[in-house]
Amino acid sequence: MTTPQKKTQTPETLADEPTAETSAAAALTAAAAAARERLLAEVAALPLLPGVYRYFDANDQLLYVGKAKLLRRRVSSYFQRDHGGTRIGHMVSRIVRLETTVVRSEAEALLLENNLIKTLNPRYNILFRDDKSYPYLKFVSHDFPRVVYYRGAVDRRHRYFGPYPSAWAVKEGIQLMQKVFRLRTCEDSVFANRSRPCLLFQIRRCSGPCVDLISREAYAHDVREAARFLGGETEQVLAGLQQRMMDAAERLEYERAGEIRDQIATLSKVLQQQAVFNLDDRDVDILAVKVQGGRACVNLAMVRGGRHLGDRAHFPAHVEDAMALQFDEVEEEGAATEAVPEAAPPVELRVLEAFIAQHYLGTDCPPLLVTSHAVSRELLAALSAQAGRKVAAQHQPREQRRAWLDMAIKGAELALARLLAEEGSQQARTRALVEALDLAPEGIDGGLESLRIECFDISHTAGEATRASCVVFEGHRMQPAQYRRFDITGITGGDDYAAMRQALERRYARLAEAAREDGGAAPPRRAGQARLPDLVLIDGGRGQVAVAREVFERLGLDLSLIVGVEKGEGRKVGLEELVFADGREKVYLGRDSAALMLVAQIRDEAHRHAITGMRARRASVRTGPGSSRLEDIAGVGPKKRARLLQRFGGVRGVAAASVEELAAVEGISSDLAEAIYQALR
Repeated sequence: MTTPQKKTQTPETLADEPTAETSAAAALTAAAAAARERLLAEVAALPLLPGVYRYFDANDQLLYVGKAKLLRRRVSSYFQRDHGGTRIGHMVSRIVRLETTVVRSEAEALLLENNLIKTLNPRYNILFRDDKSYPYLKFVSHDFPRVVYYRGAVDRRHRYFGPYPSAWAVKEGIQLMQKVFRLRTCEDSVFANRSRPCLLFQIRRCSGPCVDLISREAYAHDVREAARFLGGETEQVLAGLQQRMMDAAERLEYERAGEIRDQIATLSKVLQQQAVFNLDDRDVDILAVKVQGGRACVNLAMVRGGRHLGDRAHFPAHVEDAMALQFDEVEEEGAATEAVPEAAPPVELRVLEAFIAQHYLGTDCPPLLVTSHAVSRELLAALSAQAGRKVAAQHQPREQRRAWLDMAIKGAELALARLLAEEGSQQARTRALVEALDLAPEGIDGGLESLRIECFDISHTAGEATRASCVVFEGHRMQPAQYRRFDITGITGGDDYAAMRQALERRYARLAEAAREDGGAAPPRRAGQARLPDLVLIDGGRGQVAVAREVFERLGLDLSLIVGVEKGEGRKVGLEELVFADGREKVYLGRDSAALMLVAQIRDEAHRHAITGMRARRASVRTGPGSSRLEDIAGVGPKKRARLLQRFGGVRGVAAASVEELAAVEGISSDLAEAIYQALR
């Protein structure tokens, strides 16, 4: 019987035999190749029709939304050749799935594209914040209508003027209504219970309808004149006031004539101050764009009723990625169609068109846009189809419109310069903090841009309604969408240490478990997803830091992440010291330190967030058993409940309020006001 000889394995033979790792890698490569083949087959089957396409990555995250006149030709241009290390190449390498929607026309494609961009926030599209909260000046329906500031959904029962670019512009308009037309601004509940005129009547800012010091007919006339003025009929309103003044003088009512004379003088002064006043234009929006330093600004100025109401600057995200992608798209589409590619459109034009599409599609648009660049006819056609009337654009205006556009361009330049200066300052602060705490930038995933700091604070009123806040600083700025609050329960009132322990455990227990499951590594990062921070700031000294150390030791987290912000002598600002959980000596950064400025900014934001949360909770607790009636109403959360209780002084006041009074509260729509009114009957 012969004994089998054991085969000797040399390095060469080992290299020839596949290992488990190489087999797994080969399987993954084969799976990726098969997935790419399926994707290319899907692209080849697309129709030559207009539509919208969407690209997704392996995590089912939306990468890009685009529109096409011919879907197959447009989409196939991405997969024609190797794009190398370009941005479009990076995006294409991540595509594992696509979705398409066929539409009837380019205008429909444009509408669908921008609806998807606004709702889904794709990574490689130019994105503007969906800010539809422009304020209005509102005339509330009543026998004696009142003029109010309003922000929210429009109700046809009332009359609105605007939108205005800022709250300041609305409040200035209200003051004008008070000075010239003496319209009331008081709540209906106050109006119904007055027995003598208020101070506004004494200072000639109200005509006193609450105590019958003006007839209903005369007050209605004032309301009509105010509406005509806001609608742009300024000369007619002035002529009417002058005629009323002359009539009063002929009747020997000199005191009344003097009052009207003062109204005319006030109105004339306002119009003289309005240097950009023009009677020929009623409603116009002026749009100017400026791109610099990888950032962009679109400045929107509004003219309503012939009056320039001011401007507002808008700053999009993803400008660099989106613009590099679109430049490559021009070249790729030309290659796919064997045609000479057209020149890439200016960056400013693509940003401007993205803003116009995202801002106006789905909302009201004025009949004329004065723009710094000529926009496409397809975009104007889509706006016109939506508005039900022609929407025109003018990019080489003259005379007054030229002055408006020059002002808007200058405003865009100043706003962008200010933003770049602020971002540069914030980046310098981040760098200073990293250096002061001896953090290694190369150890931060993604570098300084991805440095994540979380800060905790506790707030309560003598132990009542204890709440903890966690605010997040990342990408050189605060990230309000990632803030968190924790309702602290099961502790002795006023025990800040126990409150901090509970908040830290609830915040990091799950993240620590995820890190342990990944072998100690941080879990994969996704947009908006929580992850373990690079630094944890605690608003407090050695006691609070000791509690944080205890929690981190129990969770197996790195103690060097914890830094306490201890008040200095006399609790004076600028004298704070940093306390470390890993045994390092306390550090005083210096009153003028950029690092301390950043720490103070984050700490103060955590303090503000904790206090506002505590006050909202305290308000809901103090209203007693009846408060649950508000909590049971769908759509009334803690913030809205707190606003209602603060406005009306409690649940009884809310129950006694009318639908109009409820709708006047910030954040309460007409439908929600009706629901609250019915629920509390």
